[in-house]
Amino acid sequence: MSTLKTLTSRRGFILGTGALATTAACGNGVGSNGSSRIDARVSQTVQHMYSQFPGTRDLARKSVGMLVMPLITEAGFGIGGSFGRGALQIDGGTVDYYSAASGSFGLQIGAKQFAHVLFFMTNEALYDFRNSHGWAAGADLEYAVSDQGGDVSADTTTALSPVIAAIFGQAGLHIGATLEGTKYTRIIP
Repeated sequence: MSTLKTLTSRRGFILGTGALATTAACGNGVGSNGSSRIDARVSQTVQHMYSQFPGTRDLARKSVGMLVMPLITEAGFGIGGSFGRGALQIDGGTVDYYSAASGSFGLQIGAKQFAHVLFFMTNEALYDFRNSHGWAAGADLEYAVSDQGGDVSADTTTALSPVIAAIFGQAGLHIGATLEGTKYTRIIP
């Protein structure tokens, strides 16, 4: 009997997470006009970031590539998930498209949307990202722009970090944003 209960619980968890991810993806460009729509959103997001956080221009100049995720939708009620799509830019041009997804379990309720940019500061970090079959953001990710706002400068801490994240433009009723555990996968829009 306990085996059946365990299987039912796992099945419910998997189905619930799948339904939540599908809901989170709504309004996120899924089923849209593909690359042209993502490119337009990426361009708007980069311009907004530069206007709100001028120090990110310096990070962009020093980076070897930027992954721009214009809209991440995150929702949770005990079980949570997030999803979004964006583009990897090298020398100001798009070279690949990526999705970002994460799942979580625990005390949480609400939904939010936000944008983020990952600055790859070394060729090795960019190479590892591009050649992985699903790169996951870890706890060692350096945050240059917090969810509380503020500006950034390329100080000693950020200069030594291989990947720097800027999270901004949060809206919704779910507090805080982190990229830890987010999995990035190359897509064809």
